[in-house]
Amino acid sequence: MPSWSRLRSGLGEFSRLIRFDKRGTGMSDRPAGATTFEQRMDDIRAVMDAAGSERAALIGVSEGAPMAVLFAATYPARATALVLHGGFARTLWAPDYPLGGPRDAYDRSVEEEAGDWGRPGFLEELVAGIVPDADEEERRAVVNIFRYGATPGAVVDLDRLNAEIDVRAAFSVVTVPTLVLHQTEDPWVNIEHGRYLAQQIRGARLVELPGRSHVITGDGAERLVGEVRAFLESVWSGGWTAPEPDRVLATVLFTDIVGSTAKAAELGDRGWRELLEQHHAAIRRELGRFRGHEIDTAGDGFFASFDGPARAIRCACAITESVGQFGLELRAGLHTGECELMTSAPASLLRPVRARSSCRRP
Repeated sequence: MPSWSRLRSGLGEFSRLIRFDKRGTGMSDRPAGATTFEQRMDDIRAVMDAAGSERAALIGVSEGAPMAVLFAATYPARATALVLHGGFARTLWAPDYPLGGPRDAYDRSVEEEAGDWGRPGFLEELVAGIVPDADEEERRAVVNIFRYGATPGAVVDLDRLNAEIDVRAAFSVVTVPTLVLHQTEDPWVNIEHGRYLAQQIRGARLVELPGRSHVITGDGAERLVGEVRAFLESVWSGGWTAPEPDRVLATVLFTDIVGSTAKAAELGDRGWRELLEQHHAAIRRELGRFRGHEIDTAGDGFFASFDGPARAIRCACAITESVGQFGLELRAGLHTGECELMTSAPASLLRPVRARSSCRRP
């Protein structure tokens, strides 16, 4: 595709450009089932590690924009800047986010797309609405990208995952310079989504580009390269260094044993100590499985952190089941949101700034 070739060549003229096909698309293997946001972040880190990139400016396009925001908020030490093109903060409508679409309409569109994906002419119709100003050569190229870039099942999985996107809680933690680019007549993602991103991310700059396409085509590639180059070179030449992160986006897990006092009295000191050792070993085993980080233990309570809520929830459920074999009942509470790094207190590295959500499971 000529415009994408010019876009990547242009970015590669002034930087080391690292690109990859996200899980389930392009040349990546097709995994079984939908991926999670935590897995997407794992993939970004894995690619950066494999390429020897300690820190990088992240360019997020479409649903890649909220993914880049989430990554920069969760791993601030690995991001130097953000460039968000055609992006959004949330997919679905909410009382405090009227820009999103209604859930029922979204679900219907996913079902219709799944049924029509293999219908002759469907992709040509779809692409015509995404890039109305592209020439015939570029339209055929975009059609082929859609046709060969993902299976119908992979498209449905991606659509369902994208329906859950909401990164608004991450905005307060983003500290890197941010450039928001958006075409004024984007047919898929209204310009108001881009304006919202620029308003909510501290210090972000918005550039509204002329055009009515969601995918970069034509001379839009040169305009995009020019904006990105000017922005990143100003960041790099200005000697900008990331402040030492004092807050991150994280999920923390708290657990404690139900009726521990009575249980300890029943078993006696030795029996209770042996039971606690089994309890601790079971919890640490599950933390290892779900990539949780133990922060502190106090008596029969555990305090651990995760880089995303889905993994933390699965871990909490696994923990409650695993300690059941010892006749124990466990309470687990989860908090997801902005957390303060407490570097002066080694035993407590994370402190929730304010409650976002919590749950208790017997």
